[in-house]
Amino acid sequence: MNPLRIGTRASPLALWQAEHVRGLLLARDPFLAVELVPMTTTGDQELAAPLHQIGGKGLFVKEIESALLAHEVDLAVHSMKDVPAMQPNGLELAAILEREDVRDAFISSQYENEIALPKGARIGSSSLRRRAQLLHRRPDLQVEDLRGNVATRLAKLDSGQYDAIILAAAGLKRLGMEERIRSFFAVEDSLPAVGQGAIGIEIRTDDENTRALVLPLTHQETSLCVRAERAMNRKLGGDCRLPVAALAHWENESLHLEGRVVSPDGKTVLRARGSGTDPSVLGEKVAEDLLQQGAGKIIQELQPA
Repeated sequence: MNPLRIGTRASPLALWQAEHVRGLLLARDPFLAVELVPMTTTGDQELAAPLHQIGGKGLFVKEIESALLAHEVDLAVHSMKDVPAMQPNGLELAAILEREDVRDAFISSQYENEIALPKGARIGSSSLRRRAQLLHRRPDLQVEDLRGNVATRLAKLDSGQYDAIILAAAGLKRLGMEERIRSFFAVEDSLPAVGQGAIGIEIRTDDENTRALVLPLTHQETSLCVRAERAMNRKLGGDCRLPVAALAHWENESLHLEGRVVSPDGKTVLRARGSGTDPSVLGEKVAEDLLQQGAGKIIQELQPA
């Protein structure tokens, strides 16, 4: 029997996620042959320019999706915050795993939190969303681009290039680096990226055998929440390079979604909330509210010329 091939980025965090999925599959069927196929994506190679200027986080999945469509791998494991809202024809998200911590983490050798940062402090972040929300609260800070895997970013901090950096708490926890976190940003201050903290499994739409293997790994509540967030993002333009934030939670038999669009300089923050039971309908409803407030203008100004 041919092994089940998992396509993944070659970064330590991506490999952890792929190994995690492999472990879950083997827990259900110890005799299943599963192998990892690591790949270096365009997003991993192009480190000189800010991510939002070269195509956004979709660059981290493009090569893997091409390999999936070419039958070179049978499934792909992604950080859901890296997956564009629009997927290629022939591919689908078959499972979304239980979510980790959704918060952004503050990492610094000298300062305990954002409040303790002196005026003009240099903050490293590759995320336009994090940058915009931070500048909204602290326009006196210098938020500079920071690329590379988690270890590379921490090394740049440790070498003194930045006073602090911002990373996803989920990634640090998964890599066993939680001790590097000095504090957590409140969700109210730094609303997460769409899908942040969740792992998704992508397959070919016509691959019923692989779907049957991965579907039981779905965490229903996480799946509903992430699908609502992605529906909102899709209505706004579906581009994960935009300063768009969203977080849904399930409570009292209903989905509750908050969405946010922020101008890159942090001066304009648009917020919308909604509740419902259908993730697609709810996501579109919240997106429409944001568009009526003027989100389209912010998004349009960020589109490539």
